[in-house]
Amino acid sequence: MEPIVYIVDDDNAVRRAIVRLLAAEGYRALDFASAEAFLAHPLVTVPACLILDLNMPVADGFDVASALKDRGRALPIIFLTGYGTIPLTVQAMKAGAREFLTKPVESERLLGAVADALNVAAQEFDQQQEQFALRQRHLSLTPREQEVFELAISGLLNKQIAAELGVSEITVKVHRRRVMDKMQARSLADLVHAAGHLQIAKSRSR
Repeated sequence: MEPIVYIVDDDNAVRRAIVRLLAAEGYRALDFASAEAFLAHPLVTVPACLILDLNMPVADGFDVASALKDRGRALPIIFLTGYGTIPLTVQAMKAGAREFLTKPVESERLLGAVADALNVAAQEFDQQQEQFALRQRHLSLTPREQEVFELAISGLLNKQIAAELGVSEITVKVHRRRVMDKMQARSLADLVHAAGHLQIAKSRSR
């Protein structure tokens, strides 16, 4: 899997210079002139990092970082800005920045930041992919199946779940089997483990 370096900067000269620098070092780079263009582009499922201009019209770097977080794609981010302040640096770090560099940035420093970010991306890639797949499996559950899921991880038996939801025990068994299949769980322990990763709290009886 060849890693990718995404570059998002509305300054054409800066963006092209970064692309040339990365290409010379053998990196695969994809560049975008706006946050909107980047966010509309499907991300390739390989280890990747993002060189991101902080100050852009319409949507800025923080908007991009927030959108990626919402999508479950926590790419290591190297923020670039024409000016840097301590409060801005702190805000960038809270937004998930791996590095916060001020333009014009030295080539060696940028390349070092990219190498570090891609190393982190490679280490976290498998974990991120599993978490993303887990979220997708959970999203595939119907509302009723999600209710059964949450009651099941609370330790309720099928009869108790049926009473809680006002349905027959046979109906609960059908929903529970579908939950197990969709979540790719072999046991209740697997469901509880998945719920922990998804940060789903155990339901309480009404």
